[in-house]
Amino acid sequence: MRTYTPKPGDIKREWHVIDAEGAVLGRLATEIAVLLRGKHKPIWAPHLDTGDHVIVVNADKLAISTKKGHDKIYYRHSGYPGGLRSDRLEQLIVNDPERVVRLAVRRMLPKNRLGRAQLKKLRVYAGPNHDHGAQQPTERKLSPRAYALPS
Repeated sequence: MRTYTPKPGDIKREWHVIDAEGAVLGRLATEIAVLLRGKHKPIWAPHLDTGDHVIVVNADKLAISTKKGHDKIYYRHSGYPGGLRSDRLEQLIVNDPERVVRLAVRRMLPKNRLGRAQLKKLRVYAGPNHDHGAQQPTERKLSPRAYALPS
């Protein structure tokens, strides 16, 4: 059986708005990655970018447990000797919540030029407002599993 390849005219890109308030980071990121890759469409092909554009609002209101906020560490390296830097999740969610969501989604996409192209269709905002009203995005509800249980 041959691999299905959709023609460029078959690919229709939509815009989705996802409200991240009260959502668990990993479960939110998986749903965003599915939309960016286009796996929710019947024309999905693993070697093409058939995904949609995703706008995430309220990234600063994610449901992060106290233990995870303290224990999860993000590392980066400057490329110089002794250039390893680290940030805890609790610091990063206060200083740069957009980066937290972007990193979680980036690690769920392919690690090649296709994944980089798909990540460019993600827009993340810390607050409830975004600048993409002209694209007429549709509100996308997350599955009930994506929200934290009340404790």
